[in-house]
Parts: sequence; C-alpha cells; structure tokens
Amino acid sequence: MSDGSSTEALTAILRTEIAALAPGDRLPSSRDLIARHGVGPVTVSRAIAQLAAEGLVVTRPGSGTYVADRRRASDEGAADTSWQTVALAGRAFDPGAADGPSEDLPPGTIALSGGYLHENLQPTRALGAALARAARRPDAWHRAPAAGLAPLRAIFARQAGGTVGPEDVLVTGGGQGALSMLFRAMAAPGSPLLVESPTYPGALAAARAAGLHPVAVPTDGDGIRPDLLADAFAMTGARLLYCQPTFHNPTGTVLSPERRRQVVRVARAAGAFLIEDDFARHLGHGAPLPRPLIADDRDGTVVHLTSLTKPSSPSLRIGAIVARGPVMHRLRGMRLVDDFFIARPLQEAAVELLSTPAWDRHLRALATALRHRAATLATALGRELPDWTLACHPAGGLHLWLRLPAHLTDTAVADAARLHGVSLDAGHRYFPTDAPAAHLRVGFAAAADPAELAEAAHRLATATRTLGSP
Repeated sequence: MSDGSSTEALTAILRTEIAALAPGDRLPSSRDLIARHGVGPVTVSRAIAQLAAEGLVVTRPGSGTYVADRRRASDEGAADTSWQTVALAGRAFDPGAADGPSEDLPPGTIALSGGYLHENLQPTRALGAALARAARRPDAWHRAPAAGLAPLRAIFARQAGGTVGPEDVLVTGGGQGALSMLFRAMAAPGSPLLVESPTYPGALAAARAAGLHPVAVPTDGDGIRPDLLADAFAMTGARLLYCQPTFHNPTGTVLSPERRRQVVRVARAAGAFLIEDDFARHLGHGAPLPRPLIADDRDGTVVHLTSLTKPSSPSLRIGAIVARGPVMHRLRGMRLVDDFFIARPLQEAAVELLSTPAWDRHLRALATALRHRAATLATALGRELPDWTLACHPAGGLHLWLRLPAHLTDTAVADAARLHGVSLDAGHRYFPTDAPAAHLRVGFAAAADPAELAEAAHRLATATRTLGSP
C-alpha cells in the first residue's frame, strides 16, 4: 500500500473515531496509532495534519492531539477565539491612546478631545487641487524611492534649517509610524527611554510596543529640566531621549533658549540620541518660532521628526525623519523591511501642496484661527471654572493643559463632561508614571467654531457641579 493510500485510510478511521468523542478529548499518541494500525510515523503525521486542516483536531506541542470544538460560529453567535490568549502569552502589547480624531461621539457632543483640526480648518480645497495635479503626472504611480521623493526631501531639509540636506531626510507615513520606527531602530527591547513628564501618550504607547521602558523626567514652565535630565541619564544608562521642545503636547510650553542648548549638551555628554518631535512646527499662533534643535546639531545627536498631518488633514499621512550617520542607514534599512516606500501619489500631492502659495496662505489663516480659539476657550474656562489652573497660555499647538482642584479627579470630570455633551482628554494618560495631580487636556481645534468652545466651557461647569464641592 502506498503512503498516500495509507494516509487516506488512517485519516478516514480517525474521522470516525473523532465523531464519537467529545471536544477536548485526547487522541491516542502517535506511538499508539503506529502500533494499533501498523503504519509508519510519516503516515500518522500526515493524517493528523489533514485532520487539523479540516478543523477536527488541535495539536498542542508537548501535550498531544485533541478533538477540536465542532460548534460553528453561527450556532453560538460568535467564534471562540479564547485559545489566542494562550498563543499570545509573553507577547504583551498595550496600544495606549494616541491623538486620533474624535470618533463615535454622540450627536451634539462638542469635541475638545483628539489631536486634529476640525474639517473647516483643513485646507481641503488646496489638498484636492494638489492631489488632482499629482495624479496627472505621468510617473504618479511609479515606485517611489525608499527614502522619499527628492523634491519632498528637499522641502523638509529646508524646514529643518542649518546644514541639513535632502540626503539627511527620510520621508515617513506621518509622525506616529515614524515614532514606532525610531524606537525599534534606536534601542533594544528592555532599554530605558527618557521622556518628559507629562508627554504625548502615543509616544508612550509606541515605546512600550517596542519593549522600551519610559522613564519620567520632570518639566516646568520652561520645559524639561536639564539638571534632572542629567541625573536620569546617569542613573539609568539610557541612550535615548524623546522630547517635544516646541509647543509641547500636552502643556503647550516651549523649551527656553538656554535649555535648548543645555538639553542637547546633556544628551551628547551621555552618548545618547535626542529625538526631537517637532509635530507643531506649523501650528504656531503667529509669534516667531525657535529654530529646530537639529538646525544647530552637527554631530548626529539630534534626530528630528516632523509631520504634515496635524496642520492639514488626518489623511495626509506624510512626515519626515532627519538624521545623520549610521542611524539613518539603519532607518533606511528598516523602511525596506517595513513597507518599502511611502505611496508616491501621496508624496506627489504633498510636494504640490507645499510648493504653492495656497499652503502659506493656509498656515497664516490657521495661525489666526488657532490664536482666536485658544483665547476664546481660555477666557470661557476662566469665567466658568475660575478654580481650574491653566498651565500656560500657549503660543502654538492645539490644546490647553489644566490642573484641577484637589477634590476633583480627571476621570470623574471627563465622564461627567461626556454625559453633558463634551469630550475631553483625562490627564493621567500623559504621565509615564503616577500623575502628581489631576489634569485635563482640553483642545480648541476639533470643535466646529469658537461659539462651540464657549458653550463647551458652560457645559463643563454644569457637569463639574454634579460632582459636588470640597
């Protein structure tokens, strides 16, 4: 008898036996099947594999072969995927919460949460025109270079300033994906990562997903504290710092000029990289902006990250990493492993958008609108909730950072606010460790207009009164 016919015969016998067994019952061992049916080990292995492919059995290495649960999803309403808990053991993953758009809000809810512009602040007409022009290019659907289109890299290089050239730029699919790439490329799992406290929760999520351990470095009104940063490097041996020097999320602070120099010097002395997340470069409210840290760095300490998503549209997933030295070589290699290249039509559209006067007009109008919205919300909150403390009146960005009175918790206020038709962000998730006090991040860019912001402040005051007084 051939191996094929032996396998078919044994498979048929086992199907009959399985039909009489209950889910979870253990089949005879391979040794028992060989002895009982007079077949070889290859035949037994092939028969078990066929039964597993048919969904009749499950194999558990080191334990044996068991009758599978024959209940169909349609019989029970939903498939049983509980086995995956065991299969994924040791692969813990916490996605955290990044600054995504405010989705699935009940009708009538005013969005003070999330990290994107309301659609009426987005340059939709300019985006549409740029995409249309890009689509007409004869090479629009050709493969893009792994590092990105040369004209787009040149634009990002000019924005970074200093001696940065196009060869130092890697185009990315927005900022969040770039963060994930950087953390995986620049530190081994289990390594410490120094971060400002508080900081962007999407960075914390990306770091933990890469197996890194965020270590909090306190901040004040001038940004991260260089003295405590030096202590943190010395105590942890960290070789990586993540910070947001300009319009920090969530506090809105700008790292002071002297500290900008000190922080880079401290990182350089520690032999560490400094990831400069410059996400808010195009979100200023009209005042002059400080130069990116990368502009004054010549030895590769600073790795610069920027994005077009925040000042334009959630779906313009285009950003850039600026780096020098072996780290850029590693990042380009990681690009080939991850996704080869960023979609060319989107890159072409970004080049078209940034190369027209419409982009500059949009940024000027956006600065005016954000400044007005920030002032409107801050004034309304000061009037309605005078015992809430505003950390600073930001000169850029999309949010206000508020400290709550001692008798209130951020989760209680956020829950009560939602019941009164306002969504906002509880502050505890912005801290890599325990929060020293209760805070809220309150956005002014996702609401429809300034009138909604004033109404939101009124609703917040009403919601807070339901929580009682100290």
